[in-house]
Amino acid sequence: MTEFPPLTVDVVSDVMCPWCFIGKRRLETALRSVPQLNVTVRWHPFQLDSSLPKTGKDRKKYLSDKFGVIEKANSFYSQIKAAGLEEGIDFAFDAIRLSPNTLDCHRLILWSRADDLQDEIVERLFDAYFLKGEDLTKSETLVRISEEAGMQSDLVEQLLETDTDLDKAEAEIANAQAAGITGVPCFIIDGRFVLAGAEKAETIAAALLHAEETRTDQDAQSAV
Repeated sequence: MTEFPPLTVDVVSDVMCPWCFIGKRRLETALRSVPQLNVTVRWHPFQLDSSLPKTGKDRKKYLSDKFGVIEKANSFYSQIKAAGLEEGIDFAFDAIRLSPNTLDCHRLILWSRADDLQDEIVERLFDAYFLKGEDLTKSETLVRISEEAGMQSDLVEQLLETDTDLDKAEAEIANAQAAGITGVPCFIIDGRFVLAGAEKAETIAAALLHAEETRTDQDAQSAV
């Protein structure tokens, strides 16, 4: 019997993207529906708005600049809130006071990979921002999240005071853009199939099964 390495799902995502939170839930539902598959999920950075200052921007000002009128923003986010509720997410958009620059969040996600805690960190960042309206530009918020997830929070605190891996996060974002990714979430399955957007769980599951069924003996060689 041919032995294959785990099927990879590379998720390109931004912490301030509500559809990425919805996409995470749909991916989790899809994975539960195909328990026979051995899947490894890896998270990669993207920035919906890299122009945001390091300290973030007042949320109302951000929405006003983006949509022109707040009513348009409210209509846009009411649709997202409805989609979130279908996935068990009760978005608290009114609690958000600041639209953050997410580069430090992406550095934290990058560091969490070494501890196999990426999924936990991503979940806690989404929860802090979209459900509690926390300020993700504050290092103390990120340090606390890292501690709750089981990382070495004292090391995280030290690293956040430096530019460590800032260039790496920015390079990954640039690579995603160069690859043609203009919006998130984006799911890259087995390095061969791309699902752009928060596709339904059934669509993600079907793509996972297709990726598994179309693997070749060459793919198995990396498992040896």
